[in-house]
Amino acid sequence: MRKQIVIGIVSLAAAITLSACASDEKETSSNESMDMNNTTEDSMDMDHSNMDMSGSGEVPEGLKVAENPTFVVGSQAIIELDHMEGMKGAEATIVGAYDTTVYTVSYTPTTGGERVENHKWVIHEELEGVGEEPLEPGTEVIINAGHMNGMDGATAIIDTAKETTVYMIGFTSTNGEVVTNHKWVTESELSAK
Repeated sequence: MRKQIVIGIVSLAAAITLSACASDEKETSSNESMDMNNTTEDSMDMDHSNMDMSGSGEVPEGLKVAENPTFVVGSQAIIELDHMEGMKGAEATIVGAYDTTVYTVSYTPTTGGERVENHKWVIHEELEGVGEEPLEPGTEVIINAGHMNGMDGATAIIDTAKETTVYMIGFTSTNGEVVTNHKWVTESELSAK
């Protein structure tokens, strides 16, 4: 009996150790799969290698649900953007649709490192203390979103601004990674299934 208890404890410890190793390996693989694939003009200046493709599903306070989105919540669409490996051509499920102003921004991460140019997308409600009116390109802002390491709290310059519907989506990337509550894609980056 005592021998069985010892074997059980050793087996449990081995299982915990192996699962921790598998988790680290999965995280490394996941990070590698998010490396930038710079094949389009739109993506040339963006580095999403530190982007957390999955999100919590929480939305910023004041974000308005879209009244008549092209893609309704629960519907499927095809992702047309290719600035992150495994996204283009993947089938997305629409988790949320919101009307807002969407920005591309350039900033230096709070964690140091190279400046991020033309990051897509940050929405108006993710900017600190900006009021309700859309901002113009060239405006300096503080980002209140953690889409990428070093983004939250960073000072940014708005590169472009556009009023549109943005979507939160879930999808399985073309390389097999399951992504939940990804923020944000615009209507022009989706097509009907």
